[in-house]
Amino acid sequence: MRGLSKRWGTAEVLRDLNFSARRGEIAVVIGKSGCGKTTLLKIMGTLEKPTGGAVLIDGADTVPLGENALKPIRRRIGMVFQYSALLDWMTVFENVAFPLQEHTDLDADAVRTRVLEKLEVLGLADAREHLPAELSGGMKKRVALARALVLEPEIVMYDEPTSGLDPVMAHVVDDLILRTRDRFGVTSIVISHDMAATLRIADSVHLLDGGRMLVSGTPAELLESSDPEVKQFLESSAIDAARLLREHHARPHAFPSAGAGPAC
Repeated sequence: MRGLSKRWGTAEVLRDLNFSARRGEIAVVIGKSGCGKTTLLKIMGTLEKPTGGAVLIDGADTVPLGENALKPIRRRIGMVFQYSALLDWMTVFENVAFPLQEHTDLDADAVRTRVLEKLEVLGLADAREHLPAELSGGMKKRVALARALVLEPEIVMYDEPTSGLDPVMAHVVDDLILRTRDRFGVTSIVISHDMAATLRIADSVHLLDGGRMLVSGTPAELLESSDPEVKQFLESSAIDAARLLREHHARPHAFPSAGAGPAC
Protein backbone atom coordinates (compact mmCIF):
# COMPACT_ATOMS: atom_id res chain seq x y z
CA MET A 1 0.00 0.00 0.00
CA ARG A 2 1.56 3.26 -1.11
CA GLY A 3 0.42 6.73 -0.10
CA LEU A 4 -2.99 5.39 0.86
CA SER A 5 -5.76 7.74 1.96
CA LYS A 6 -9.44 7.30 2.73
CA ARG A 7 -12.05 9.94 3.45
CA TRP A 8 -15.66 9.62 4.50
CA GLY A 9 -17.12 13.03 3.71
CA THR A 10 -14.90 15.49 5.58
CA ALA A 11 -13.48 12.83 7.91
CA GLU A 12 -10.00 11.58 7.01
CA VAL A 13 -9.85 7.95 8.18
CA LEU A 14 -6.48 7.01 6.62
CA ARG A 15 -3.78 9.39 5.45
CA ASP A 16 -0.59 8.87 3.45
CA LEU A 17 -0.34 5.31 4.71
CA ASN A 18 2.37 2.90 3.59
CA PHE A 19 2.34 -0.81 4.38
CA SER A 20 3.86 -3.98 2.97
CA ALA A 21 3.76 -7.69 3.79
CA ARG A 22 6.15 -10.27 2.38
CA ARG A 23 4.95 -13.56 1.04
CA GLY A 24 4.48 -16.14 3.80
CA GLU A 25 4.71 -13.80 6.78
CA ILE A 26 2.21 -12.94 9.50
CA ALA A 27 1.79 -9.16 9.46
CA VAL A 28 -0.27 -7.74 12.32
CA VAL A 29 -1.85 -4.28 12.13
CA ILE A 30 -2.59 -3.15 15.66
CA GLY A 31 -4.24 -0.07 17.05
CA LYS A 32 -6.95 1.33 19.30
CA SER A 33 -10.63 1.01 18.47
CA GLY A 34 -11.72 3.52 15.84
CA CYS A 35 -8.24 4.10 14.41
CA GLY A 36 -9.18 2.83 10.93
CA LYS A 37 -8.08 -0.83 11.12
CA THR A 38 -11.24 -2.36 9.68
CA THR A 39 -11.39 0.23 6.88
CA LEU A 40 -7.79 -0.62 6.08
CA LEU A 41 -8.60 -4.35 5.97
CA LYS A 42 -11.51 -3.78 3.59
CA ILE A 43 -9.26 -1.78 1.27
CA MET A 44 -6.59 -4.50 1.41
CA GLY A 45 -9.22 -7.11 0.56
CA THR A 46 -10.53 -5.01 -2.38
CA LEU A 47 -13.92 -4.67 -0.67
CA GLU A 48 -13.47 -0.89 -0.43
CA LYS A 49 -11.80 1.67 -2.67
CA PRO A 50 -9.34 4.17 -1.19
CA THR A 51 -9.66 7.89 -1.88
CA GLY A 52 -6.06 7.98 -3.05
CA GLY A 53 -2.93 5.85 -3.29
CA ALA A 54 -2.16 2.36 -4.59
CA VAL A 55 -2.85 -1.18 -3.34
CA LEU A 56 -0.52 -3.67 -5.01
CA ILE A 57 -0.64 -7.45 -4.98
CA ASP A 58 2.43 -8.96 -6.65
CA GLY A 59 3.11 -5.54 -8.13
CA ALA A 60 -0.31 -5.07 -9.76
CA ASP A 61 -2.39 -2.10 -8.55
CA THR A 62 -5.93 -3.21 -7.70
CA VAL A 63 -7.37 0.29 -7.16
CA PRO A 64 -8.24 1.12 -10.82
CA LEU A 65 -9.81 -2.29 -11.48
CA GLY A 66 -13.53 -2.83 -11.96
CA GLU A 67 -15.64 -5.59 -10.43
CA ASN A 68 -15.01 -8.15 -13.20
CA ALA A 69 -11.25 -7.64 -13.10
CA LEU A 70 -11.25 -7.93 -9.29
CA LYS A 71 -12.95 -11.35 -9.21
CA PRO A 72 -9.79 -13.44 -9.85
CA ILE A 73 -7.86 -11.30 -7.36
CA ARG A 74 -10.51 -11.78 -4.67
CA ARG A 75 -10.24 -15.55 -5.13
CA ARG A 76 -6.62 -15.25 -4.02
CA ILE A 77 -7.75 -13.68 -0.73
CA GLY A 78 -9.52 -15.43 2.15
CA MET A 79 -11.35 -13.32 4.75
CA VAL A 80 -12.04 -14.33 8.36
CA PHE A 81 -14.47 -11.78 9.75
CA GLN A 82 -14.55 -10.58 13.37
CA TYR A 83 -17.78 -12.36 14.30
CA SER A 84 -17.25 -15.28 11.90
CA ALA A 85 -20.21 -14.21 9.67
CA LEU A 86 -21.49 -17.76 9.32
CA LEU A 87 -24.87 -18.34 7.69
CA ASP A 88 -27.10 -19.41 10.57
CA TRP A 89 -29.41 -21.61 8.50
CA MET A 90 -26.56 -23.65 7.00
CA THR A 91 -24.65 -26.50 8.61
CA VAL A 92 -20.89 -26.33 9.10
CA PHE A 93 -20.42 -28.38 5.92
CA GLU A 94 -22.74 -26.12 3.91
CA ASN A 95 -21.07 -22.94 5.18
CA VAL A 96 -17.65 -24.17 4.11
CA ALA A 97 -18.94 -25.51 0.77
CA PHE A 98 -20.70 -22.26 -0.11
CA PRO A 99 -17.70 -20.44 -1.70
CA LEU A 100 -16.93 -23.46 -3.89
CA GLN A 101 -20.52 -23.64 -5.08
CA GLU A 102 -20.61 -19.92 -5.82
CA HIS A 103 -17.20 -19.41 -7.39
CA THR A 104 -16.08 -22.68 -8.99
CA ASP A 105 -17.32 -25.30 -11.45
CA LEU A 106 -16.38 -28.24 -9.22
CA ASP A 107 -18.87 -31.09 -9.18
CA ALA A 108 -20.55 -32.24 -5.95
CA ASP A 109 -18.00 -35.00 -5.29
CA ALA A 110 -15.06 -32.64 -5.68
CA VAL A 111 -16.72 -30.06 -3.43
CA ARG A 112 -17.37 -32.70 -0.77
CA THR A 113 -13.77 -33.96 -0.91
CA ARG A 114 -12.26 -30.50 -0.51
CA VAL A 115 -14.65 -29.42 2.26
CA LEU A 116 -14.08 -32.60 4.27
CA GLU A 117 -10.32 -32.16 3.88
CA LYS A 118 -10.43 -28.64 5.35
CA LEU A 119 -12.76 -29.71 8.17
CA GLU A 120 -10.43 -32.59 9.03
CA VAL A 121 -7.36 -30.31 9.10
CA LEU A 122 -9.10 -27.91 11.48
CA GLY A 123 -10.54 -30.60 13.75
CA LEU A 124 -14.13 -30.03 12.64
CA ALA A 125 -14.98 -33.32 10.95
CA ASP A 126 -17.34 -34.39 13.75
CA ALA A 127 -19.17 -31.03 13.66
CA ARG A 128 -19.95 -30.97 9.94
CA GLU A 129 -23.72 -31.39 10.43
CA HIS A 130 -23.97 -28.87 13.27
CA LEU A 131 -25.56 -25.43 12.87
CA PRO A 132 -23.57 -22.35 13.97
CA ALA A 133 -25.83 -21.89 17.03
CA GLU A 134 -24.60 -25.24 18.32
CA LEU A 135 -20.92 -24.21 18.21
CA SER A 136 -18.65 -22.51 20.73
CA GLY A 137 -16.99 -19.21 19.83
CA GLY A 138 -13.70 -20.93 19.10
CA MET A 139 -15.33 -23.50 16.83
CA LYS A 140 -17.10 -20.75 14.90
CA LYS A 141 -13.69 -19.14 14.30
CA ARG A 142 -12.38 -22.45 12.97
CA VAL A 143 -15.37 -22.87 10.65
CA ALA A 144 -14.85 -19.33 9.36
CA LEU A 145 -11.19 -20.16 8.71
CA ALA A 146 -12.12 -23.39 6.92
CA ARG A 147 -14.46 -21.39 4.70
CA ALA A 148 -11.71 -18.85 4.01
CA LEU A 149 -9.25 -21.62 3.11
CA VAL A 150 -11.54 -23.74 0.94
CA LEU A 151 -10.77 -21.72 -2.21
CA GLU A 152 -7.06 -22.24 -1.39
CA PRO A 153 -6.12 -18.54 -1.25
CA GLU A 154 -2.60 -17.14 -1.16
CA ILE A 155 -3.48 -14.44 1.38
CA VAL A 156 -5.70 -14.81 4.46
CA MET A 157 -6.96 -11.70 6.26
CA TYR A 158 -8.25 -11.86 9.84
CA ASP A 159 -10.38 -9.12 11.42
CA GLU A 160 -9.92 -9.16 15.23
CA PRO A 161 -9.68 -12.98 15.37
CA THR A 162 -9.48 -13.17 19.20
CA SER A 163 -12.20 -10.59 19.90
CA GLY A 164 -14.76 -11.86 22.42
CA LEU A 165 -12.78 -15.00 23.30
CA ASP A 166 -11.50 -15.98 26.74
CA PRO A 167 -7.68 -16.11 27.16
CA VAL A 168 -7.49 -19.89 26.69
CA MET A 169 -9.49 -19.83 23.46
CA ALA A 170 -7.56 -16.76 22.27
CA HIS A 171 -4.35 -18.82 22.58
CA VAL A 172 -6.00 -21.59 20.54
CA VAL A 173 -6.87 -19.12 17.77
CA ASP A 174 -3.34 -17.67 17.82
CA ASP A 175 -1.92 -21.18 17.39
CA LEU A 176 -4.41 -21.79 14.59
CA ILE A 177 -3.15 -18.73 12.69
CA LEU A 178 0.44 -19.96 13.07
CA ARG A 179 -0.39 -23.52 11.99
CA THR A 180 -2.41 -22.26 9.02
CA ARG A 181 0.55 -20.20 7.82
CA ASP A 182 2.95 -23.09 8.32
CA ARG A 183 0.76 -25.77 6.71
CA PHE A 184 -0.67 -23.81 3.77
CA GLY A 185 2.10 -21.26 3.21
CA VAL A 186 -0.34 -18.34 3.15
CA THR A 187 0.49 -14.71 3.77
CA SER A 188 -1.48 -13.66 6.86
CA ILE A 189 -2.74 -10.14 7.54
CA VAL A 190 -4.16 -9.84 11.05
CA ILE A 191 -6.09 -6.83 12.33
CA SER A 192 -5.95 -6.69 16.12
CA HIS A 193 -6.11 -4.55 19.25
CA ASP A 194 -4.57 -7.35 21.34
CA MET A 195 -0.88 -6.65 21.97
CA ALA A 196 -0.28 -9.96 23.78
CA ALA A 197 -1.63 -11.94 20.80
CA THR A 198 0.35 -9.75 18.43
CA LEU A 199 3.65 -10.55 20.12
CA ARG A 200 2.82 -14.25 20.12
CA ILE A 201 2.20 -14.56 16.38
CA ALA A 202 3.64 -11.60 14.46
CA ASP A 203 6.59 -11.60 12.09
CA SER A 204 5.99 -7.89 11.56
CA VAL A 205 3.92 -5.38 13.53
CA HIS A 206 2.35 -2.19 12.15
CA LEU A 207 0.96 0.26 14.71
CA LEU A 208 -1.90 2.34 13.29
CA ASP A 209 -2.80 5.55 15.06
CA GLY A 210 -4.83 8.52 13.87
CA GLY A 211 -5.11 7.10 10.36
CA ARG A 212 -1.36 6.80 9.85
CA MET A 213 1.18 4.06 10.38
CA LEU A 214 3.05 5.15 13.49
CA VAL A 215 5.71 2.43 13.31
CA SER A 216 6.39 -0.78 11.40
CA GLY A 217 8.93 -3.43 12.31
CA THR A 218 9.55 -6.69 14.12
CA PRO A 219 8.01 -7.26 17.57
CA ALA A 220 11.42 -6.54 19.11
CA GLU A 221 11.71 -3.25 17.22
CA LEU A 222 8.25 -2.21 18.41
CA LEU A 223 9.10 -2.97 22.05
CA GLU A 224 12.41 -1.13 21.79
CA SER A 225 10.96 1.94 20.05
CA SER A 226 11.78 5.30 21.64
CA ASP A 227 8.69 6.95 20.09
CA PRO A 228 6.63 8.32 23.02
CA GLU A 229 3.31 7.43 21.31
CA VAL A 230 4.48 3.83 20.87
CA LYS A 231 5.59 3.65 24.49
CA GLN A 232 2.24 5.02 25.64
CA PHE A 233 0.38 2.41 23.60
CA LEU A 234 2.49 -0.42 25.04
CA GLU A 235 2.03 0.84 28.60
CA SER A 236 -1.74 1.11 28.14
CA SER A 237 -1.80 -2.51 26.90
CA ALA A 238 -0.76 -3.72 30.39
CA ILE A 239 1.35 -6.59 29.04
CA ASP A 240 4.45 -8.36 30.28
CA ALA A 241 6.42 -7.35 27.19
CA ALA A 242 9.66 -9.08 28.19
CA ARG A 243 7.97 -12.44 28.77
CA LEU A 244 5.95 -12.27 25.56
CA LEU A 245 9.02 -11.33 23.57
CA ARG A 246 10.89 -14.34 25.01
CA GLU A 247 8.00 -16.57 23.93
CA HIS A 248 8.08 -15.02 20.47
CA HIS A 249 11.78 -15.74 20.07
CA ALA A 250 11.35 -19.28 21.43
CA ARG A 251 8.69 -20.42 18.96
CA PRO A 252 9.78 -21.90 15.61
CA HIS A 253 9.43 -19.47 12.70
CA ALA A 254 8.45 -20.73 9.27
CA PHE A 255 8.79 -17.26 7.76
CA PRO A 256 10.95 -17.28 4.62
CA SER A 257 14.20 -15.43 4.11
CA ALA A 258 14.35 -11.70 3.51
CA GLY A 259 14.73 -12.34 -0.20
CA ALA A 260 11.14 -13.54 -0.59
CA GLY A 261 8.95 -11.37 -2.75
CA PRO A 262 6.03 -9.26 -1.56
CA ALA A 263 2.50 -10.61 -1.40
CA CYS A 264 0.78 -7.26 -0.97
